Amino acid sequence: MSGYAVFEGERRIALGGRLEAAVAAQARLAEAPDAILLIFDPEGRQVDFDLRGGPWDIARRLGEVPEQAAPRGRGRPKLGVTAREVTLLPRHWEWLAAQPGGASVALRKLVEAARRQAEGPDRRRAAREAAYRFAHALAGDRPGFEAASRALFAGNAEGFAAAIAEWPADIADHLRRLAAEAFETG
Repeated sequence: MSGYAVFEGERRIALGGRLEAAVAAQARLAEAPDAILLIFDPEGRQVDFDLRGGPWDIARRLGEVPEQAAPRGRGRPKLGVTAREVTLLPRHWEWLAAQPGGASVALRKLVEAARRQAEGPDRRRAAREAAYRFAHALAGDRPGFEAASRALFAGNAEGFAAAIAEWPADIADHLRRLAAEAFETG
């Protein structure tokens, strides 16, 4: 997926991380206080940043200021393991208990295998949704929007490219970035 994008009308003025986008938006507003800017996250959603203060203030609010590393304590490191309840039938518990490492290890392996199997379809779906959200916000009233949307959700890369060919270059380029994984196969 793409980074955070700052648009002023049809023109993309920045593309990068959250902090880069926020600082670029702040700089543009310093030059042109009446400018209307839209900022999009990598999932194609419009986001707002608090642009008050200087870049350091923005970085602090975004949590991008490095914290001083705390000295590591003794003992095992925290792995982020969360205990929750799982409801299964007795035969499922029996099977899990018979697995090497026990129920927890077997469940983690099953979840990881399912995540890997669904990774491609999930990435394609997320790319389609991100591209659609962005296109709807910046090009929903443009000729070819409906054709582009149909092609996007049908996985028709050629139809999608043809539908957005006449759109402003920065909008079409960002849309191609967001949609790139939507057209991958495999």
